[in-house]
Amino acid sequence: MVTTLSGPGTGQPLLGPALPEPRGPLSAAVVAALARPPSPPRSVGAAALPIARAERAEPYGEDLQLALYTCYELHYRGFGGVDGGWEWDPELLRLRGALERVFGSAVRADAGGGDLEAELDALLVEPVDGVGVSHHLRDVGQWWQMREYFAHRSVYQLKEADPHAWAIPRLTGQAKAALVAVEFDEFGGGRGERVHAQLYADLLAGAGLDSGYGHYLDAVPAVTLATVNLMSLLGLHRSLRGALVGHFAAAEITTAPSARRMVRALERLGADEACVRFYAEHIVADAVHEQVMRREVIGDLLEREPELTDDVVFGIRATLLLEGRLGEHLLDAWGAGRSSLRRALPGG
Repeated sequence: MVTTLSGPGTGQPLLGPALPEPRGPLSAAVVAALARPPSPPRSVGAAALPIARAERAEPYGEDLQLALYTCYELHYRGFGGVDGGWEWDPELLRLRGALERVFGSAVRADAGGGDLEAELDALLVEPVDGVGVSHHLRDVGQWWQMREYFAHRSVYQLKEADPHAWAIPRLTGQAKAALVAVEFDEFGGGRGERVHAQLYADLLAGAGLDSGYGHYLDAVPAVTLATVNLMSLLGLHRSLRGALVGHFAAAEITTAPSARRMVRALERLGADEACVRFYAEHIVADAVHEQVMRREVIGDLLEREPELTDDVVFGIRATLLLEGRLGEHLLDAWGAGRSSLRRALPGG
């Protein structure tokens, strides 16, 4: 749902999705705070934002992931009726910092380390057993499962490439120029109707789903939110620019083979042309982006700042870790014949 009303003191309309339904005390505190205007002196003090509780929260849990996602969304399009001043509210940033420390520490511990060239080479190797979400959808997937997959991905794809744009002012030389070239393609090459986020909105409409930004936020579980929160975490911290580049590289290198399988799955299921078009676009674009990211972005970045090598590796491994967790969730749910969403789609 999109809400429109005037921002306090600005006379400008605030456009965005409705605030999400809380999933625990952390997200409830964030949502309750955002429903009120920030004002000095603060009417919502530190006691109302449970920072100590955040430090003890389950890093991959529903409550922390939604609270963190809600904080991050203030740096994107925000929420309908929420004052834009919350984006840089000191107390909310303190809470966000606590949530980030818990989540980031868990991901770093679980992702582990590795050799950069080996990690990049591994991205190009298809699993021998061909197990994965796109393999499942191509071979035996049902239309209700495909629609669920679309809903999961909508929380990112409707802002595709936005988190990675934060890397631009933090790079120099060829790395900056090459990353901007990749982003130029992601944002439609100067054509609004070709922006990948718009193509995904068209895909949702073609699948009979709601194409509104943030519409399925309440439906997707924490394991989905974590994949998007990782991008925002890396993008919003200049110190993690190497990891953000690693994330972007992992996404671009692995997308083309997956997109190929998705096209075959959609053709098998007789999907609307708008659904096929989104993935067909990624087959062509991301096949080119793979070498650009590896040689011109990562290569130039590390030639200038070799100390960021471990961060690039972390970005790659963290991406694969969280995408792997999401894939396991989807396949486990579908294998058991149940919805992978927190609430099944109407008409699914």
